[in-house]
Amino acid sequence: MVDRGSMLVFGSVCQAVDALRFPRVTRGEAPFAEGSAALYGAATHTSMALLYAIVAWRMPSSWLPAVGFTLLPHVGGILGAFITKKEVPTWYANLVKPSWRPPNWMFGPVWTTLYTSMGYGSYLIYKELGGLTEDATVPLGLYAGQLALNWAWTPIFFGAHRMGWGLAVLILLTETAVATTISWYPINKTAAYLMVPYLGWLTLASTLNYCVWRDNKDKSE
Repeated sequence: MVDRGSMLVFGSVCQAVDALRFPRVTRGEAPFAEGSAALYGAATHTSMALLYAIVAWRMPSSWLPAVGFTLLPHVGGILGAFITKKEVPTWYANLVKPSWRPPNWMFGPVWTTLYTSMGYGSYLIYKELGGLTEDATVPLGLYAGQLALNWAWTPIFFGAHRMGWGLAVLILLTETAVATTISWYPINKTAAYLMVPYLGWLTLASTLNYCVWRDNKDKSE
């Protein structure tokens, strides 16, 4: 059962995503990246929206885990943005990319929404299992593993220009995210459903990463 306070936290994030006007990245589109400055601004504004929710609704300390779990995935996105900010308009802009790739403006709002959804889903699991208990070891351990792989992709693909390694990370990430979703389903179906859009996006990202790697092997270090 989802309490009213948790829903207010999640709702404030969704409202922030809907209200934001994400800037376009004019040169180059990242297959898995957060849209550099777009995501940085999105995550920042999302955090501000959450802080507003805390003040406006006088959130008690019992709600703090909901905020922490929901915001946690954004940490890697913000840190990764410092790498993509440099590499997207330079190295990545010169790569051959498939014509069906998503438009520039899509990455910021998509990643903000996906990070928020998976973060809130992890909170539901945490709450359902009574915190970081022994029963939470597998479902939250798998979640932590896929989140670490998620954060690792940007430094590997963009920072090191290792497109093949990036693809390998994405494949492993997708498998771990699927395992996470499966482990969540018997515990809290809502949490598992919140992972479904993420799985779809990872499939798209993996396909795009493969195409970029296939068509630009001479530009991989």
